[in-house]
Amino acid sequence: MEMSNSLTMEQEFKLQVLRDEVKSLTREQAQEYLVEVLRQSMVKENLFKHWLKGKI
Repeated sequence: MEMSNSLTMEQEFKLQVLRDEVKSLTREQAQEYLVEVLRQSMVKENLFKHWLKGKI
């Protein structure tokens, strides 16, 4: 299976929408948002690892 670092057109669009939205955030809001995104990424990583353990 080939892994790619590129994004789909839909993901690129969502990323641009997010860029536009975060421009209006205060510094504090942006920091809180960043921490929450990282937390969700960690949860996703844990779920993926758990799923892989069950598949192997």
